[in-house]
Amino acid sequence: MRKKHFEEHSKTGALFKEFILGGQDGLVNVLGVILGIAIATLDIKLVIIAGLAAAFAESFSMAAVAYTSAKAEEDFYKSQEEREKYEIETLPKQEAKEIYDIYYQKGFRGKLLDNIVNHITKDKKRWLDIMMKEELGLTDTFVHPIKSAAIVGLAAIVGSIIPLLAFFFFPIKTAIYASLAISAIALFITGAIEGKMTLGHWVKKGGQLVIIGLAAAGIGFLIGMILGAGA
Repeated sequence: MRKKHFEEHSKTGALFKEFILGGQDGLVNVLGVILGIAIATLDIKLVIIAGLAAAFAESFSMAAVAYTSAKAEEDFYKSQEEREKYEIETLPKQEAKEIYDIYYQKGFRGKLLDNIVNHITKDKKRWLDIMMKEELGLTDTFVHPIKSAAIVGLAAIVGSIIPLLAFFFFPIKTAIYASLAISAIALFITGAIEGKMTLGHWVKKGGQLVIIGLAAAGIGFLIGMILGAGA
């Protein structure tokens, strides 16, 4: 039961991290696009159309990438698992020696080491699990590809809409500043949450994400100024 709890906790953490990363990418990409168009055209309708188009295209693309990435990870695990199964069946002495070497490197010696090897190799499922984790460094706690795609796609949509919100309620120039402020707050919160989930300091992580977002906005601003109607 403890193992099951650990796996569920790991998968939940992975899903939450994917949601954060998907939302972060969607927000930063759309912010850069709409800011460039807003500066270049001063046309709020065009900003909204372009922003929505970018949001949905970005979300679909990210969902597809998340699916293929998760599927590749799952397929790789299964291929390695099949290889290890075959080697345990056809080369049991060699595979048992690998178990011996693994636990020897961990500091076990003598009769205790022999008992560990015997205990593991008596159960082929246990043997396979140990080889996958200890020899190859692989675990089966990966996220299902469809679930990964759905979460990343949804997160990207949510993140993409954030910088667009101001343009539905304010005049174009006011909306530009409001969008920057809302996006900066959202990025800081996202970075802070990510920092809490990892070993990074939440304030530092939040600040880093704001800088990344504003850098993207700055690129959009410069392109809009150079290619804009007032150029």
